[in-house]
Amino acid sequence: MSAEIICVGTEILLGDILNSNAQYLAQELAKLGIPHYYQTVVGDNPERLKQVIEIAASRVQILIFTGGLGPTPDDLTCETIANFFRTPLVERADIVEDIAEKFAQRGRVMSPNNRKQALIPQGAEILPNPTGTAPGIIWQPGTGLTIFTFPGVPSEMYRMWSETAVPFLKSQGWGKEIIYSRSLRFWGIGESALAEKVAAYFDLINPTVAPYAGKGEVRLRISAKAADTTAAESLITPIEKQLIEIAGLDYYGADNDTLASVVGHLLRSSRETLSVAESCTGGGLGQMLTEIPGSSDYFWGGVISYDNSVKVGLLGVNPEDLEKFGAVSATVAEQMAIGVKNRFSTTWGLSITGIAGPTGGTEAKPVGLVYIGLAGPGNQVVSFEHRFGTIRGRSLIRYVSANAALDNLRRRLLTR
Repeated sequence: MSAEIICVGTEILLGDILNSNAQYLAQELAKLGIPHYYQTVVGDNPERLKQVIEIAASRVQILIFTGGLGPTPDDLTCETIANFFRTPLVERADIVEDIAEKFAQRGRVMSPNNRKQALIPQGAEILPNPTGTAPGIIWQPGTGLTIFTFPGVPSEMYRMWSETAVPFLKSQGWGKEIIYSRSLRFWGIGESALAEKVAAYFDLINPTVAPYAGKGEVRLRISAKAADTTAAESLITPIEKQLIEIAGLDYYGADNDTLASVVGHLLRSSRETLSVAESCTGGGLGQMLTEIPGSSDYFWGGVISYDNSVKVGLLGVNPEDLEKFGAVSATVAEQMAIGVKNRFSTTWGLSITGIAGPTGGTEAKPVGLVYIGLAGPGNQVVSFEHRFGTIRGRSLIRYVSANAALDNLRRRLLTR
């Protein structure tokens, strides 16, 4: 038995809102051990919604709808579902009473169009909405299907799911197994290169291993189906250790780890400190570091040296080197790193200078060229050249540059 998530709303198709409901439900289904292989988004159109229902009903046993339960004419989910199964809608007096009471609690009078929310397919059970006016339904229309409907408002849907839908599904025998996943995170290696290294693991059945990439990093998701989290982890852990050993330094953390949190842990463990000098990232590196609670233990501050006068005046970059090599160069990156380290009296100084685009590039120095400087104990300094020209967009180049700087520092901390 499997489920399909069907999100109703033209605003989702237009990209006006992020479809966080589908992500939430996917994670919740995994906790119950319910597989789902399809997610569908459809606009507020009854004919297209009927087509979606017809396809979904032919391939799954649980249909979960979100959206389209409001009082306006384009809220057609319940009406269309009932019409598809040739079942009349009935008005539930208890729903009308609940809606009216909620309006009264807010000092308002229920408008007539809200009665539409009290119409549900004959034979369906109410899925209560404790906070909003639109209830959902739990309906088994006699075709081997179980149908859930939820409003599109995430906070309402979350509570309705946890308080009513989950207990119902467990009463039907679900929740005896879970699907549990761990995500291993890698930086400095491409998806295809990592996939080639671990290709043999993609044939596993339980747990399974699957790669995916985004925003400069690669992840390997290890998923196991088991009776509980402990049993799932016992399946995942041996595979996790093997994958980490194969990847070596390209592996940096798991699940919610970030390069900033990993670097912070390493600095705190060694009781060392860090300062940063940024040009093209404009403070993005400092932001990543300070997003970690307690980062003041090891991060002392930074300089946004966007203009060359700041590089010279605050960081001590040699103006002749700026003239000779340009601001985007290994020489300047190294001087920025030493300059900020000495300015703040920290153990480490980390710098970034580059061309984030979309303009400013040349044949010799194209958009995406970034130099990272790293100064350490004894003012030993190194620089790293990165070319992110294949990455599209100024903001993404800046994001990847800041993470690459953290990764360069991470590798140095682990291998010195």
